[in-house]
Formats: sequence, C-alpha cells, structure tokens
Amino acid sequence: MILQLFKLLTAFSVCITAANAADVTVAVAANFTAPMQKIAAMFEKDTGHKALLSFGSTGAFYAQIKNGGPFQLLLSADDETPLKLEKEGYALSGTRFTYATGRLVLWSRQVGFIDENAEVLRSGKFQRIAIANPKLAPYGAAAIETINKLGLMHALQPKFVQGENIGQTFQFVSTENAQLGFVALSQVYAEGKLTQGSGWIVPNNLHSPIQQDAVVLKAGLNNPAANALLAFLKSDKVKAIIASYGYDL
Repeated sequence: MILQLFKLLTAFSVCITAANAADVTVAVAANFTAPMQKIAAMFEKDTGHKALLSFGSTGAFYAQIKNGGPFQLLLSADDETPLKLEKEGYALSGTRFTYATGRLVLWSRQVGFIDENAEVLRSGKFQRIAIANPKLAPYGAAAIETINKLGLMHALQPKFVQGENIGQTFQFVSTENAQLGFVALSQVYAEGKLTQGSGWIVPNNLHSPIQQDAVVLKAGLNNPAANALLAFLKSDKVKAIIASYGYDL
C-alpha cells in the first residue's frame, strides 16, 4: 500500500512538472556553444523546461531580433548588444546581466606550433591566420585590437582569413585551412588546459574586456522558461561549468 501510494505521488509530481514545463528559444553566441549545450541539458533535467538553442554571431542575432527573429533570450558575446536592444525596446529592462567574461587565444591544431610568447606572429612562418569578422563578432574585434597593440597589423593583414563568426573561425583553424587563428578560449579549453594543439592565451591588457551579457527579449515576456533559465545561469553549479571552459566570472 505504501509503495503504491509513493508511485502515485511520484506520477502525480511528474505530471505537474510536465504541465508547467515550457520551451524557451535562445540565441547563443557561438563562443559559448560547448558550455551552453551542457547547461541546457542540466536545465531540462532540473526544471523540466527545455532550451531550444541557436548558435551564431552576436551581430547577426541583433539584426534577426530587430527583424522579428523568434528568440526569447539572448546570450551575447558582448555587453553592448543587449544594452542596445534594451534601449530600442526589443529586450526587457531589468533582466540584463553579465554571465561570463571571455578569453581570447591564439590557437593552432599543431602541437608546439605556438609558444608561450606567440613568437610565431613575429616570425610570419605561416600562410594564413584566421580571425572572426570584427564588425559582427566581439572576439574578432578583440583580435584586431590585440594585433594593433602588438604593432603587427601591417605584417599580418595580408594573411587574414575571416570567419563570419567565431565558430566558423575555429573551423578554419581546426581543419588547417589556416595554420593558426584567434579563437575563443572556450573552444579549445576544458578542465584547466588546452584540449588539443598549441596556443597562447592573450593577456587581458591587450584588448578590451569581452564582457558577455544575457538578456530576456520582448518575445520572452511571460514565458516562465525564459525567467527560469536566466536564474539558472546565475547558479553556482552553472558558474562552475562556465569557469571550466576558461571564462572569467
């Protein structure tokens, strides 16, 4: 009798959770792909809500949102775009917060190709270097800023291969269409070390902070899953996942 009652209560609880569950459509900056996939799976398991993820460049998402794109939450690669959307009436005031600060890395798939001082940039012993479109991708803008501070723009610019977002830029380097490139540290880093190849983690003083903000969009108004995911991103266990991919918190 007690076992049957327990089963009934469990089934009832599951039904209530399912009835209250909702979906949230999320535009996610490409650099945050790996951690967000983990976070979304944990979010669904813990809350019953489901995050439907789209990955791409922040600049492209901004244009889509302004043109009626079906997103309810934005996880941006910068802090300017969410603020702009809020001022323009496309995002909900009071929901914006910084979920991570990104790190830039000069990376090659080849082991030993890049040393701890990135001397390869000065030697020029490579054919192509990949960067993300600086007009659309904050990591691309940070790469340009870094190259300028190093005084290497004149030497490196003829070798540029440009990705439309940081995901495409990573593909250029991982397939060795470019021997090296500036990518997000999170794409090649886990549990305190590079997952493959060689790299130089760019010092923070060589570019402006890559402060990444999240915000609930106008379409997410009254969606319980949007608010639940925003709160979930602030939890300690999610912060631990984010930090494990090399982000600063």
